[in-house]
Parts: sequence; structure tokens; C-alpha cells
Amino acid sequence: MATTSPTAGNAAGNAAASIMGLVGSVKEKWESSGASRAVSDVYAQVPQGTKDYFAVASQQLFSRQHLRPVSVVFGIGEERPFYVERPGTLLVERIRHNLSFFYLNYMFLTAVLFTLTLIISPTAIIGIGLLGAAWMYMIRSATNGHIKIGAINIQQKHATIAMSIISVFVLFWLLQKIFWWTLFSSGFLILAHALFRDASLHKDTEDQVDMQGELTLTPVETGEDAAFLKNDDLA
Repeated sequence: MATTSPTAGNAAGNAAASIMGLVGSVKEKWESSGASRAVSDVYAQVPQGTKDYFAVASQQLFSRQHLRPVSVVFGIGEERPFYVERPGTLLVERIRHNLSFFYLNYMFLTAVLFTLTLIISPTAIIGIGLLGAAWMYMIRSATNGHIKIGAINIQQKHATIAMSIISVFVLFWLLQKIFWWTLFSSGFLILAHALFRDASLHKDTEDQVDMQGELTLTPVETGEDAAFLKNDDLA
């Protein structure tokens, strides 16, 4: 049985403590810089009706029930889950239905492809790591709301805004190839699935209503029913 040496355990503990301390430092600097208050002020200016609308819309958009299981995505158990629809009108209707029915699965596929592409791109990972290190250096260098670069003192708020702008351009430069590769690869797979997947059996899935309780039918005796019952009793 493999055992963990005390040195390795101490190193792991020190690393965990350093990460926790860094997270606490970032949170403290974020709150002291006034950025959190600025975000809260902007959010407070948004009308309550707009907030409620976006909250409901996002909840419905990313609802778990819209993520279709693998058996539905690939039509496992169906007779002809994939085939070419020849009439143009039926093909357009199939694409429209598949895009609305499998949209959350398509978004999940795009996110997975983006993550996998990012993992196999060492340049992007190194660049993001250096960008994170620059942020950590800026946060740690801040004292009394100012950051000193050589003989120049810069307010932490201005430095944060400048660093945010720089980060946007750096991330765009680092991730543009990954973004376009993900867009084209996921778009090709989504289009192929939307073209060939026949999910017409699931068109009425959203209209189904769950019935609870027992259904009790009370027979209504018509003239014929009453006569039948009387003849049955005489027999």
C-alpha cells in the first residue's frame, strides 16, 4: 500500500492554504477597489420588470428538462432515427424542430468542443496563465488604493479598468483560433444532426400533460344500457 510522505502532505497543505489566502486577498481587493459597489449601482438602475423577465427567461432557457437524453439524441430504439428527407418543405420543418428541440444539447456540445480545444492548445493555456499571474501581481501590488509602477502611482480603480481592457484584447488574440475552430466544428455537427435526425416522434413531447390520480368513469345508463342490464339480470 502506497503511503504519503509528511513532506508531500505539508506541501499539499501549504498549497491549499496559499490558494485560500489568494482567493481571500482577491475578494478583499475587489471589494476595496469599489468595483463591486459600481456593479451593484448599475444593477440597481435596471427596472425590476426587466430583472424578472431575464430571470424567468434564463431559467426556462437553461432548464434541465430541455437537455435531451442520449437515447433521444441518437434515436436509440427507433426504427429509422436518421434518414434523408427529400421534400424541401419537410426538410426545413425538420431543421426548425431539431434546432428548437435539441438546442440545449447543441449548446452543451459547443461548450465541450471549446473546452477540449482549449486543453490541447498549450499556447492559449500558457497565455491565460500569464494573464492570471499579471492580475495577481497587480492585486498584490495594490496598497492604500494605489498601485506603484516605478515612480508612478496609479489609482487601483484606473489600473483595474486598464487591465480589464488589456485582458479582453489578450483573450481575443489567444482564443480567436479556438473560437473559430469550435464554431465551425460544432456548426458542422449540429447541421448534420439537424438534417438527418428524424425526431418527429418527439414533436408532441412538450405538449404532454402529466396525469395524476385515478380516473373513475361513471357509466350513464341510456335506454339500451338499461334494457341490456335487465336482460342480463333475468338470465
